[in-house]
Amino acid sequence: MSYSESQRDLEIAGRMADAARAAIAPYFRQAIQVENKLAGGFDPVTAADRASETAMRAVLAELAPEDGILGEEFPDQPSLNGRKWVLDPIDGTRAFIAGLPTWTVLIALSQNGVPRIGMIDQPHIGERFTGWPGGASYSRSGHDLPASTRKTAPLADAILATTDAFLFQGAEWQAFDGLRQAVRLCRYGYDAYAYAMLALGGVDLVVESALQPYDVQALIPVVQGAGGVITNWRGGDCSGGGQVLAAAHPAMHAEALSWLRPAAD
Repeated sequence: MSYSESQRDLEIAGRMADAARAAIAPYFRQAIQVENKLAGGFDPVTAADRASETAMRAVLAELAPEDGILGEEFPDQPSLNGRKWVLDPIDGTRAFIAGLPTWTVLIALSQNGVPRIGMIDQPHIGERFTGWPGGASYSRSGHDLPASTRKTAPLADAILATTDAFLFQGAEWQAFDGLRQAVRLCRYGYDAYAYAMLALGGVDLVVESALQPYDVQALIPVVQGAGGVITNWRGGDCSGGGQVLAAAHPAMHAEALSWLRPAAD
């Protein structure tokens, strides 16, 4: 599937991202009620999350009514044709409620279970990262540029990112900490925005665990289209979520995987 073959689907994804931007805008950095979805922990959801997903589903109802939908906030819609849109209406709700502009909207199109196109959209900054088989792009203020990972850095010079080191426990923490000490710099708290920065050549590695399919499927085409590698901690398919490793180039991925594989589930 080339860019031209993906173009209509990318246009649909762009329409959804635009709709999500408009739906979310009235809520960001405003007083907003936060609900907790997780007993015994904290998994926040807000009216902005629900408004974003509702807006995207409305676009699909108009433009692709036979396609399935897997979203974070509402029940699944079965696919009638093998195509499924996987939506995270606000990835990084914790950042959103703190007023930090590192949350994103994630949109993926999966065909027969394989993510084919992906979009990472940051509405407040106005940045959009798009991936398809064979390519990726970065867009801001109406300007589109190719997105490409940094392919020259050795592991010792790498910049590593993860959302929260305290999410790792036991063997996972030991594996992550070993990798953390092997790189030059580690940054925390960026959710899916870290993968966008990997695709743009800033971050070199992203390591996470306990992800859901809607957390990761949009990231896969963006990272791969920009020349990176993204897998689980065993080196296999990560589209179902769980433990995820993204790297700027294959050699770095192999080195990082050697640190993480002992803790792979």
